[in-house]
This record gives sequence, structure tokens and C-alpha cells, in this order.
Amino acid sequence: MSIDYVKPGMKLAKSIYDSNGRVLLNKGVVLNENYVQKLKELSIPAVYIDDGLVPELKIDDVIAEETRLNAVCNVKKIFNKDVENNIAKNIIVHPEVFKSVNEIIEDLLSNSDIMVNLNDIRSTDDYVFGHSVNVCVLALITGIALGYERKRLYNLAVGAMLHDIGKIKVPKEILNKPGKLTADEFEIIKKHSQWGFEILKSNPNISITSRVAAYQHHERFNGQGYPQGLSGNEIHEFAQIVGLVDMYDAITANRVYRKAFPPHEAFEMIAGSGDYLFKYDIVKAFLDHVAAYPAGTFVQMNTGEIAVVMGTDKGMSLRPRLKILYDALGKPLKQPLYLNLAEVTDKVITRVLEEYEIESLRQNFEAK
Repeated sequence: MSIDYVKPGMKLAKSIYDSNGRVLLNKGVVLNENYVQKLKELSIPAVYIDDGLVPELKIDDVIAEETRLNAVCNVKKIFNKDVENNIAKNIIVHPEVFKSVNEIIEDLLSNSDIMVNLNDIRSTDDYVFGHSVNVCVLALITGIALGYERKRLYNLAVGAMLHDIGKIKVPKEILNKPGKLTADEFEIIKKHSQWGFEILKSNPNISITSRVAAYQHHERFNGQGYPQGLSGNEIHEFAQIVGLVDMYDAITANRVYRKAFPPHEAFEMIAGSGDYLFKYDIVKAFLDHVAAYPAGTFVQMNTGEIAVVMGTDKGMSLRPRLKILYDALGKPLKQPLYLNLAEVTDKVITRVLEEYEIESLRQNFEAK
């Protein structure tokens, strides 16, 4: 639920952490006015609320909570270093980062049915750290889908985790500018790929393929990317994977200059990029493991019925499992119906409900 709709008395369904891994509020806490105000001050864009409509719904991450928190903390240590005299070779990647990469790989390889089925919620102030970890996780999921063996996964993951390390050298007033960048400012931003390559090159324990993933992650299949304007198979496959998941994670996150795109819209944007922005095989491998409608999303079907998404099976990104709560006339069902859209052909999702509509459903449920 958007923080704009959160009210005192609501109960948290998932714990909220800061970028240092500290618990801000635990799952199950009933929010009061002070908590709600503090969440807004911390730029937390949304939270998971236990509203009683779907008590059996369980929303799981693809990696352990501890693994993700440790990784975010380790990335933050790198980005919080001062760059003395703006010289890239002064930046040393701490071994803890590589430990986090291995932990993420272990978590994913032990997950037999990987499906990204949740909205990642993070403070806009902590965007870079959470983004770096998300890109690593999503790149690995894609690599696993493409059949990569362990060593290739590791080199892909290191490049993905550190793909934006060159932004250490970008002035903060440009990096965090809330409005549109000038042409000169954008040219400075574009240099982060080259700077990142130089930083990683000065770390001898980082492979050439990991460095290239960082250097080329803004190249595009149609030749309209940067820094070299490469096209097609001139772009390393690692860089195409990192570029794709970097774009997906960026457009589904709230930024200082715009709100996040809903996951189903981001899914459509990525789906249309095959053999245009990224190689088609990579796009397909990624989207087969990403839910267009994350668990907990309220949707309306072509029949008029309203349902909540309970989960999505691998390869069925647009055909999730549903719990139907309201009939075509908007009346609550006495006994909710469960439906797997992957098993039927006559029902499709036509739209995602707006926040105010979901709030109205909650109020009707409470009144009942």
C-alpha cells in the first residue's frame, strides 16, 4: 500500500529495514500516527499491510532476508567511501562484497522454483544500495535460466553487483537531482560506465568479464547506447543481462524525479525490447521468472470479478493464481474462489485496481 493511504491502526505484514540492516518496524506492529509520519519522513514509499482480506497469503523473497540485508550493507560501505582527489584507483572492493555474492548464488541455486513475486520496497535515499543488490539477484536469475555454470554465475554476479560503482565519482548534486538533467550533466552521468571499469580494473581479483559487464551495461542492441555505441552481439552477454535487469529495477522503483512504474507496465516495456534493446533470448529468460502481477496485487478480470494475486508459477508470468473475492457486480463472495489462470482460457486480467479502489474494498470488508 502506498504510504499516502497508510493510516493509524493498520498492521504491518512485512518488517521494514533501513539500509544498515536495522529493523525500523517489525512485522505485526500496529501503526500509530507517529510511526506513519516517521515512515513518510524516511521516504519509505509503500508498505505491506495485513488487512485480513487474504490472511493465508505469504509473500516470499527469492533470497533470504538476512542475505539481502547483508549484501545491501556491504554495498553501502563501498559507496560511502570518499574518493580522494577523484582518483578511481583508490576504491578497493571489500572481500565482504564477494562473500555476499556467493551467499546470493547459494540461496538462488537452492531455490528450485525461482519466481520474482513481490514488490521491492526501499527508501528513495537508499536507492543505489538496494538497486545494486536487486540487479545482482535479477541478473543471476537470468543467468540460471540460461543454464550458466557456477563460475559464470559468479562473474556475472560481481559485474552486476558493482555495475554502478563508477557513480561514486559523480557529484551528488547531479546524481540526486530531482529534476531533468541538463545535457552537460547527462554527459557526466554517462561517464560512470568508464569510471566503473577503471575502478574494477584496479582490483585484480575481479575478472575481465565482470568489468565488461559494468562497462557495457548501457549499450543497447540497436546501437543507441553508450559509451561506445555497440550493437547486437558486439555487446557482451553479461552486459546485456545487467543492462536489462538494471532497466527493469530502475523503472519499478520510486525515484526523486518520478514515481515507480507498476510491475505489469514494466513487464510490458521489457517484453517489447527483445532484439531491439536487448537480445530476445535474454529477455525471454528473464521474463519467464518475473511475475507481471506480484503477490498481493488486486486485479479485475474480463468477467468483472475482482481478485487478489496469490502467486505465479514459473513461465506463467501473465497467468497468476488468484483468489476471487468479489463477483461481477462487486458483491463480496460468501466463499472465495481459487483460480489458476494458467489452467483456463476464457478469463484474463484486464486491469490492476487503483489504491483508492482497494481502500474501498477494505472498508467494505471491515463493515461486513
